[in-house]
Amino acid sequence: MTDLEHILPLWSELEASGADYVLATVVAVEGSSYRKPGARMLMAQDGRRAGTVSGGCLEAEVVRRAWWLTAEGPMVERYSTLEDDGDLPFGSGCGGVVYLLLERRKTAATLLVGLKAAFDARTPLAVATILEGPRIGQRAFSGLSQGVTAIGEDASRSCESTLAELAAMALETRTSIEQNILLDGESTRVWADYRAARPGLWIFGAGDDAKPLLHLGRELGWFVVVADGRSHLATKSRFAAADDVLSLPIAELPDASPAYHDLHPSDAAVMMTHSFEQDSRILASLLGNGQECPLTYIGVLGPQRRTRELLAEAARLLHLPATTERIERWLAQIHAPMGLDLGSDTPASIALSIVAEIQQAITAATALPLRQVRATSVPVTQD
Repeated sequence: MTDLEHILPLWSELEASGADYVLATVVAVEGSSYRKPGARMLMAQDGRRAGTVSGGCLEAEVVRRAWWLTAEGPMVERYSTLEDDGDLPFGSGCGGVVYLLLERRKTAATLLVGLKAAFDARTPLAVATILEGPRIGQRAFSGLSQGVTAIGEDASRSCESTLAELAAMALETRTSIEQNILLDGESTRVWADYRAARPGLWIFGAGDDAKPLLHLGRELGWFVVVADGRSHLATKSRFAAADDVLSLPIAELPDASPAYHDLHPSDAAVMMTHSFEQDSRILASLLGNGQECPLTYIGVLGPQRRTRELLAEAARLLHLPATTERIERWLAQIHAPMGLDLGSDTPASIALSIVAEIQQAITAATALPLRQVRATSVPVTQD
């Protein structure tokens, strides 16, 4: 699960009771670090906590000092796991330095409202936050349709505008940005954190082999839906961990309005009904006008020969010519057979190979062994 899936329930409980809390956010790292900027941990006064900011070597120390460090307001604190830095009580860790923004409810609440809104809507979000000076903890959002703006009772119009522009830039470029910008006549460090939309995984097929795929997707914090035309298989009791379970009107597809109207362009869909009719009709409804692939990932279980036949049938259902050119274009846009070559031969290991390929498609990472990536580029953080 993602940090937010752990953090948001605890935060809601604390907010309901009016209790104070401390939110720790990784805002920068030097050297090797287990968590990247954007990782968060929420701490309650009774000792409960949710989320992580390291691989386990920093959390206890952060909790021990968080309350008195934030007594006068938000601050950025440096934590080192370097052996020669004299900070061995934190653990040997990865040998890097982590900078945490520590803040209490007064400033953190608005951030968590925005994070929850984006998480629930599965939309990308960018948050520009001031990291130093008298306005530390003030922020602006980009990507939310309503309800959250820059915070701080004394925030000037120019300050809000500058923060909003940086947040909009991070959202447009889909990358986090750290800059020193001019605020109220002073150079001030600001960090714009870009957060991609929560991925969605649509598993078309409610057989037993869908279960390990569901559980792996949920462990990664994805929004997971299981859908099948066989209503006796597509049940919540069989897939209790799914965010939704749908019984599809297969005979009406692709002409009927799809029951999966909540599909986002950033989502992944896998065809594993083991039914030619179901797979072809679902593919037709996903491919729509037959131009570009509408999703980040579409995968089809089984040999490529069968997928070609499925695509030809999908073209017929869409009243399009099933030309070789069209079939090859579609085939180049989808993953068939789906999954990475991991030597998989069981439902669980096949699910692992599929999830690994989806993760690679979502992040546009290399999928190479990290030892090769480290040998040819800058150090890679482990998230």
